[in-house]
Amino acid sequence: MNFHFSEKSFREIETVLETKFAKRERQYRAVLLNSEEGRKLSIEIYPDIQIGEKKGNLISVFTAGAHIQLHFCSGFVASEILGEVTFFGEHEGRLSGIVIEKQAACSTFTNVDAGLLSGDFEKLAPEVMLSGIALSLAEPLLEKKKSD
Repeated sequence: MNFHFSEKSFREIETVLETKFAKRERQYRAVLLNSEEGRKLSIEIYPDIQIGEKKGNLISVFTAGAHIQLHFCSGFVASEILGEVTFFGEHEGRLSGIVIEKQAACSTFTNVDAGLLSGDFEKLAPEVMLSGIALSLAEPLLEKKKSD
């Protein structure tokens, strides 16, 4: 595993999501509230933990109606302009990601062909286009990882 969450990483995520993480042993936890929309979301980050036979980063998201996990998170993109953080993991040319919005909303995309990220979005069906656009923020980091 190459990517490690640092204190700087947590500060960057906190800034974009306008929250603070509480640290408990190996877990970092933050709660996002959106009173206007009646939404609450909790995010937990477990850096460098044992996941089966390997070590990796685990992202868990809890909402009123769902529990979502991303195993082996290999990076994130924090966008102040969009007000969201995209956590992603890649395996054999497939990308999975969780997008957390500061308004306590969450989207999940799994097993997306990494080739969609740099393709012509106009040629994709709308239901496919969304995943490519959402995860395309991760493309520069994936390219950098390949060249390292």
